[in-house]
Amino acid sequence: MALAERLSRLGTETAFAVSAAAAQWGARGHRIYPFHLGDIDLPTPANVVEAMQRAVADGHTGYCPGPGIGPLREALADDIGAQRGMPLSPDNITVQPGGKPVITKFIQALMNPGDEVLYPNPGYPIYESQIEYFGGVAKPYCYVPTTHGFAIDLDQVAAMVTPRTRAIIYNDLQNPIGAESTDAEREAVAELARRHDLWVLSDEAYFEMRYSGTSRSIAALDGMAERTVILYTFSKKFAMTGWRLGCAVAPREVSAVFGTLNTNNESCTTHFVQWAGVEGIRGDQSGPRAIRRELQARRDACAAALNDMAGVSVAVPNATFYLFPDVTDAMARKAIGDLSTFAQEALHATGVSFCTRLHFGRPQPGEDRFYARFAYSGLPVHAIEEGLGLLKEWIEA
Repeated sequence: MALAERLSRLGTETAFAVSAAAAQWGARGHRIYPFHLGDIDLPTPANVVEAMQRAVADGHTGYCPGPGIGPLREALADDIGAQRGMPLSPDNITVQPGGKPVITKFIQALMNPGDEVLYPNPGYPIYESQIEYFGGVAKPYCYVPTTHGFAIDLDQVAAMVTPRTRAIIYNDLQNPIGAESTDAEREAVAELARRHDLWVLSDEAYFEMRYSGTSRSIAALDGMAERTVILYTFSKKFAMTGWRLGCAVAPREVSAVFGTLNTNNESCTTHFVQWAGVEGIRGDQSGPRAIRRELQARRDACAAALNDMAGVSVAVPNATFYLFPDVTDAMARKAIGDLSTFAQEALHATGVSFCTRLHFGRPQPGEDRFYARFAYSGLPVHAIEEGLGLLKEWIEA
């Protein structure tokens, strides 16, 4: 029997393919240094775990409202609104089983087949996957390297908009490249959205996963709250990747649609996990602070080690837990002209496993440099230094 035609347009999160290759190599007895997957090896704060256990003991194991339990929606509205300087109510919040469903529901609710959606490339691969799966036209916009990292090619974005353009996906504090918008860049994206009446999905998964500076949301700019959906997740700040808890922040009429989609898709987000989320937001914040301190130490160790390698250079971002070094000259030293080959040979020679630019969207015309992505959230500092020391020896041999 034939499967649905639309499945041919469904992509995946390609970091998991790298994880499988690393696991296969590890199964043969080799030590693996897993820089490929943006998971966190740190424990969820104890007060959050204890709140979940209390919720189970108190019988919060059945169905609950599709949009989420009232106390969590209230806590999220208070916290997200305060962090971004914008008024929010529980009616703006729909609780989700993680951040990723917000992408899917944004596309389902606001894009018709044939509509164009602009999305970042390199970028999180699920954007492109969901646009194309639901029959949209995925149009990638690019970044240009600067002395401080990467910047959106604003001229390119402006030239891409047509009468069929429906939305733009915007990921400030960006995975995989760690880029952070300047105020001017954020305002330029907002102005484009206002001028062309576009919806905006603002992926803010790393809004609070930052080590210096202050995060700002495009939704808080003039005229943007009514056209923006914010993706929020507990995965990063609270080291809750496997708990699957997040939310969408949206105008009330869009939130109501998301609530209906929740009822159709999941019934509800796991009841007792939502009570853990209440504690995460309302309770003691020493756990998240400790997580950030450790990740900052890992960032510093990872950046220093990469920048100490011949032929490798990387700007140090203020947020996320990714580094996106230029490895063009290192590949030339090894007489390797293909990124996939470079990553595979590095794995086999050193055990260091990482994703490449190829895992985050189709390369665009004019790209003449090679990049890799190193996620440092899953290794302690000593393992980062050990693994990257081996990578340095191999590159410089």
